[in-house]
Amino acid sequence: MATKISIQGYEGSFHQMAARQYFGNNVEVIPCATFREVVKIASNKKESNGGIMAIENSIAGSILPNYTLLQKGNLKIAGEVYLPIKQHLLVNPGVKFEDIKEVHSHPMAIQQCMDYLDKFNWKLVDTEDTALSAKHIHQHKSKHIAAIAGKLAAELFNLEIAAANIHTQKSNYTRFLILQRKEENIVEENANKASINFQTNHTKGSLAKVLSKIAEENINLSKLQSMPIAGTNFKYSFHADLEFTNIQHYNKAISKIQSLTEALTVFGIYKNGNI
Repeated sequence: MATKISIQGYEGSFHQMAARQYFGNNVEVIPCATFREVVKIASNKKESNGGIMAIENSIAGSILPNYTLLQKGNLKIAGEVYLPIKQHLLVNPGVKFEDIKEVHSHPMAIQQCMDYLDKFNWKLVDTEDTALSAKHIHQHKSKHIAAIAGKLAAELFNLEIAAANIHTQKSNYTRFLILQRKEENIVEENANKASINFQTNHTKGSLAKVLSKIAEENINLSKLQSMPIAGTNFKYSFHADLEFTNIQHYNKAISKIQSLTEALTVFGIYKNGNI
């Protein structure tokens, strides 16, 4: 039986590409309109084996609402994927460059490719999803409309790549989290990364004390993201990604900082997904 994973977006999206990179090409994806729906379906063992959710982009930064979904959900981070975001200009077979009059895609994808698109006098049309744009030009057999989307969308919808890698920033990665239900989550023996959330008492130097204890165990703090605490006036919790070579160092660090924090949640201990 194929692994069933909830994703945000449609078939052919970068979320599906990330799911295939982690689980293999036979993974079955459950498209969701929102990240909240991704988490809801991932939490239901009758509907899925888990989910995959974008959390940050090397250019656009963190997707802050998704950290809140992690805090409120009943899921653990079981792994991660760093996916290069490569945007291509897609057309139906036989469509030539001179035939193109419009280009459809998600507004962020259009912005990522603006240096290329500025060379042409095409009408740029914002849509809700890159892969959905590709699907629509395939369904309507469009002869004058191109889409901006990834390679998988071209493959799934039988489209040709009229121009490859048209994005301006060639080094553009999105980090995706693999989500699994708590009761099914098993920490791998070679785990070397953890994601945690903690709150300090907000006294002077409290955050510095926590960070110094983490550093004492030779742990690399690869990310520190502050998050407003709902219902408070300018108080924050902190999301931290910790990288280590020995899980014993991680365990010691957690033990040390527990007495320095008002609340501490471990979102997951997993294997680093290298770029």
